Amino acid sequence: MRSIDDIDVAGRRVLLRSDLNVPLDLKGSGEITDDGRIRASLPVIKKLSDRGARVVIMAHLGRPKGADHAERAAGGPSLHVVGVRLTELLGKQVEFAADLAGPSAAATVGALTDGGVALLENVRFEPAETSKDDSERARLAARLAELGDVYVGDGFGVVHRKQASVYDLPALLPHAAGDLILAEVAVLKRLTEKPARPYVVILGGSKPSDKLGVIGNLLGVADRLLIGGGMSYTFLAALGYEVGNSLLEADQIETVRSVMAEAERRGVEIVLPTDLVVATHFAPDADSVVVPADAIPADREGVDIGPDTRALFAAKLIDARTVFWNGPLGVFEFPAFAAGTRAIAEELTKVDGLTVIGGGDSAAAVRSFGLADSAFGHISTGGGASLEYLEGKTLPGLTALETD
Repeated sequence: MRSIDDIDVAGRRVLLRSDLNVPLDLKGSGEITDDGRIRASLPVIKKLSDRGARVVIMAHLGRPKGADHAERAAGGPSLHVVGVRLTELLGKQVEFAADLAGPSAAATVGALTDGGVALLENVRFEPAETSKDDSERARLAARLAELGDVYVGDGFGVVHRKQASVYDLPALLPHAAGDLILAEVAVLKRLTEKPARPYVVILGGSKPSDKLGVIGNLLGVADRLLIGGGMSYTFLAALGYEVGNSLLEADQIETVRSVMAEAERRGVEIVLPTDLVVATHFAPDADSVVVPADAIPADREGVDIGPDTRALFAAKLIDARTVFWNGPLGVFEFPAFAAGTRAIAEELTKVDGLTVIGGGDSAAAVRSFGLADSAFGHISTGGGASLEYLEGKTLPGLTALETD
């Protein structure tokens, strides 16, 4: 892939696909609750601007609903709040276009001068962005191409999507990969091509079905898998344990048993919780107790790993030289049930080797605990994209950037 250092951008309109899909406080003020993805995107925005490019940023936010642009724009969420934060962090005005490829976008881009920065409205307000119809996406990509002279892909969190601004648009313009994408790919290669050992993978989150493909692929490279969070209850059920009202994918139990048997055959250690925090119901103030993993009451649900599991997982990380972590180990959004996720995050700061936080909720969790990004080897901006890369899948957005 060409990098932005390989192309001349001075005085040219650069369509920059970033990943600015930040979480918002939708039940309150609507403010950004974690600006990590914005901060991660800043270096390339600044680099292009400093080199005299007219930077036109495209990004998505949330999952807008509606049959057309008007309905989706009315329902939101708008990228305007992101534009405000970008202006603050960049230290210069970021102009905002009220549409993606309409009159406001054309006027905003047309008014840019060298070094200027603009943000177009949410790309997903256009239904064609995510259409399965190649011709619909192609028409939107053609409209976007009229706004730029060069395309730069720097949103790793969307490279696993075959979408107009990610997959179709690069084919219409000279293109290059941004530094953020190049850094992500370099780190993921270290996780898949001769990683330093022992190599420990920590997987949490809600559903094993989301990660069984990753687990299957990692059985050929990892030394240990530490399984926690909501997905662990299906693994515990596969051992015949009662899991009460905990998250459970009953239709995945046999598949999980097969995965565990394959791990044993390959000599890969799967480490499951030995104790759990279980609550009466899913609420921040729910009554809770710690129980052994094989003694979950039928009327309770698991909400965090217990103290013995925290100690066990920490012991499995002591000699690690490579660690990849994706998915919280409990309901970290509720302070009462954040201890397990916090403990593992803090243990990772002590690892003598490469530590990679796999984006999404994992990244949000470590920041919510006040841990600096610099305490880890790499914090990914693409949870789903990272998992699909580790699963061995072809990522359309990377393919588009690799094609001349």
